[in-house]
Amino acid sequence: MSSSTPSSRTYKINVPCTSANIGPGFDVCGIALSKSLSLKVTIPSNPSDQPSLPTIKYTGLDSENVPLSPYKNLLTRVALYVLRSHGINTFPNGVTIEAHNEIPFGRGLGSSGAAVIAGVLLGDLLGNLNLSRGRLLDFALMVERHPDNVTAALMGGFVGSYLRELSPEDMSAASIPLAEVLPEYPPDAGPDWGKNPPLPPNGIGHYVRFGWAKEIKAIAVSPRFELATAKARGVLPDSYTRKDLIFNLQRLAVLTTALARSPPDPDLIYDAMGDRVHQPYRMTLIPGLPKILTELTPTSHPGLLGICLSGAGPTILALATHNFDSIAAEIERIFKSEGVEVDWSLLDVDERGSTVEEV
Repeated sequence: MSSSTPSSRTYKINVPCTSANIGPGFDVCGIALSKSLSLKVTIPSNPSDQPSLPTIKYTGLDSENVPLSPYKNLLTRVALYVLRSHGINTFPNGVTIEAHNEIPFGRGLGSSGAAVIAGVLLGDLLGNLNLSRGRLLDFALMVERHPDNVTAALMGGFVGSYLRELSPEDMSAASIPLAEVLPEYPPDAGPDWGKNPPLPPNGIGHYVRFGWAKEIKAIAVSPRFELATAKARGVLPDSYTRKDLIFNLQRLAVLTTALARSPPDPDLIYDAMGDRVHQPYRMTLIPGLPKILTELTPTSHPGLLGICLSGAGPTILALATHNFDSIAAEIERIFKSEGVEVDWSLLDVDERGSTVEEV
């Protein structure tokens, strides 16, 4: 019997969507949820000697808005950053990437964080680098500077994270402007553009996985408009009162344990999901938000545990154990009374996080 070498190898990269903040956990907490960005990556076993850039195909939500040039697409730009950081200046020849996206852009469900993690994993795969999860996170944090979304997307589950205090040398590397880490390629970009990028310090981000009660699901209600994170951050104050900070710290300390306990305590969780750091200031950007945060309670809607803004919004995240349809319908009704159409879905917590598998 004779054996033959397969002409190519195919891998699947899967990255979950995420919801960040979760009430009082502004820039701290994130949850991986069961919508995803997936890549089917085909790598020729015996590529042609003729140089060729990856071919990108993109399907799913907002696919018409995604650039397909490898020098402009976020996935491949991040992958090239990882490759060049390891002395590999070009993509392997003949690679094809078929991306399918289930995560709406600009709605507070971590679409950009998922793309960054997918790009880091793509670079690791194409370079055969076998980077540790911690090192993959370092590269992601050089591109996406807030750890809550990318950490949850990479690690899965319900996580808390922070950026550690760095030495002066490492701080100078970590504070390099994003435009230098991941340059916007000009129209005439060629193979030499963006070589020798800044390397991430080791161990930028630290995290812990919290428990999550198996009964709890997430209802994601997404208004049909985008809200740029920069705009949502722009309405936040530069400083807070001691009273408001204590309010959030007290609730966050309770919430991270309460969400792990089975059966969940609705009254405890509902109060613990209160926030005075970001949601009050974003009320004007999201019609209906004040009513949603005050009118739906565990008493009015049994099964409800708590409601918060997902990330920077405008998606609303409601945690619940049952009566999902009636909870979603009431949130939809309030939005419609403000003239806002929505889409909603019932999501599980994704405990696996990002995966790379040969198929």
